[in-house]
Amino acid sequence: MVPMLWFGWWRKRRRKRLLLTPFPAEWEAILRRNVDHFARMPEERRQLIRNYVRLFIAEKNWEGCGGLVMTDEVRVTIAAAVATMMQAYPDVLFDTVPSILVYPTAYRAKHRASTGGGGELIGSQAREGEAWYRGPVILSWEDVLEAARGEGAPHNLVIHEFAHQLDMLDGADTDGMPPLPSVTAAQRWQQVLQQELSQLRRAIERGREWLDPYAATSITEFFAVASEAYFEAPHDLKELRPELFALLQSFYQVDPSDWLTDE
Repeated sequence: MVPMLWFGWWRKRRRKRLLLTPFPAEWEAILRRNVDHFARMPEERRQLIRNYVRLFIAEKNWEGCGGLVMTDEVRVTIAAAVATMMQAYPDVLFDTVPSILVYPTAYRAKHRASTGGGGELIGSQAREGEAWYRGPVILSWEDVLEAARGEGAPHNLVIHEFAHQLDMLDGADTDGMPPLPSVTAAQRWQQVLQQELSQLRRAIERGREWLDPYAATSITEFFAVASEAYFEAPHDLKELRPELFALLQSFYQVDPSDWLTDE
């Protein structure tokens, strides 16, 4: 127990020391160039982003894959997307995520599928990103940059994969639910998400979906896709699904429509 207490003390001290150093001018330029919403935020929110970016970058192993050369531009842009969704939780730096692996574009990954009767097909499929329990987050830089520059709404790959990591903070069995403060809050969360998922599936059958149909594949994907829409198209989500918007707002404790203009 003592070594763990010492490690926690050392980590807090290291974080505090990092935050006392000036934010790199080159990183500020990256934020203003690549992160579309950064300039729209009030200064107090921009400072939250800067602080989170500094700590998140320092505490992760960053690796370029498939020929991508890792740069500060890649690190800062990805960290800023995580910071945007975690503004209310500056100390939640996803300690169980040791590494961020980044490919230039969508990549191919091994895929296993059961054929029934004990059989299995092994192949590969194209992916834009992955989130592993107590493992890395894998991202396509092309998709990350498109969303960061405001060109991919309502999609945001970083928010999607880190919503999965929020889901996994309390264990590997994903259920579309991040850690919540009470049993009552958890029951409410489950009720609303299941209700909204059922309504989305019915809407898809009628050709009137209000969320990416991928959200209908499971409650886990519903939470991740809804989180993307919450941060990338908040006005639409608030108008179309006010109860879902209010639920996500109660968890993330920020309202993205405050800095995203309704165009």
